[in-house]
Amino acid sequence: MSQLRADDAPSRPSFVRRLLRSRETGIVTALAIMVVVLSILEPDFASSDNLLNDARNFSFVGIVVLGQAMVMITGGIDLSVGSVWGLCAVSSAALMAAGFGVVPACLLALLAAAVVGLFNGLCVTKLRMPPFVPTLATMSIARALALVITRGKSIDGFRPDGDWFYAIGGGDLMGLPTPFIIFLILSVVVSLVLMRSVYGRQLYAVGGNEKAARLTGLDVDNLKISVYVISSLLAGLAGIVEVSYLSSGISNQGVGKELSVIAAAVIGGTNLNGGEGTVLGVFVGAVILEVLRNGLVLLGTDAYWQGVFVGSVIVFAVFIDQLRKGVWRRR
Repeated sequence: MSQLRADDAPSRPSFVRRLLRSRETGIVTALAIMVVVLSILEPDFASSDNLLNDARNFSFVGIVVLGQAMVMITGGIDLSVGSVWGLCAVSSAALMAAGFGVVPACLLALLAAAVVGLFNGLCVTKLRMPPFVPTLATMSIARALALVITRGKSIDGFRPDGDWFYAIGGGDLMGLPTPFIIFLILSVVVSLVLMRSVYGRQLYAVGGNEKAARLTGLDVDNLKISVYVISSLLAGLAGIVEVSYLSSGISNQGVGKELSVIAAAVIGGTNLNGGEGTVLGVFVGAVILEVLRNGLVLLGTDAYWQGVFVGSVIVFAVFIDQLRKGVWRRR
């Protein structure tokens, strides 16, 4: 019997090779390079106060990105998150100003967010609408409702029952901003759901091949509805946390945030066609956006040019991802 030689064994990618092929390795490396360069160009960037301020700022978007990523993993997209963010912010503030307690006001605001998410999910599944259509509609509807509630004015006369509400967005815990702690906890929960639960594997299956998922007996419609509800709930939560931080609710809260949320998800490696995405990726994507924004401000870059830089980063991130997958080599 001939002896099995080492080179006859099935080849497996080494740990280093798998690490280099990982999307997360690339964006973590890019983030590290950005931090080093900005720290050299602008020493104030690396100060503890600035980094903690960055952590607070990217946490609002980060909370919403977690839900958006779940929608995108199933092959959908939610354009309404920015408006739901604003709607929940002003509705919770308005309810507290009307005499409701913190808990009832926040629960009612989140219920409104859940209704928006349910509507989006039903339109996508039962009416077979492309996700772009109903979420674009609810983006307009939710924003209009926020304006109706505020009449274009800020709501800052509410007095919640206890200062603990202000600590949710403006406080610190163990030296870290409370919104960052909330973002971390939610990231761990969503990561466990996506990577360790049957529900999470089903979401990836739907995004990878919806037809095959249906043939295997998965309830695709309910899975899709659930992620739109989750996305809206997390957007609403971000709005409430921001109200706690600002101590007021204004109708333009969350304006344009849907673009930042989608950008963070795309930069983090979530595939717009579905079936791909990790919590680590979207976490780093949210951090990259805030680091870029903060760095441009500290360097004195004209605010009007910031969108150009962010857009360029998105295109570059997708290009690198396509290069990693070898898209052009297969053509």
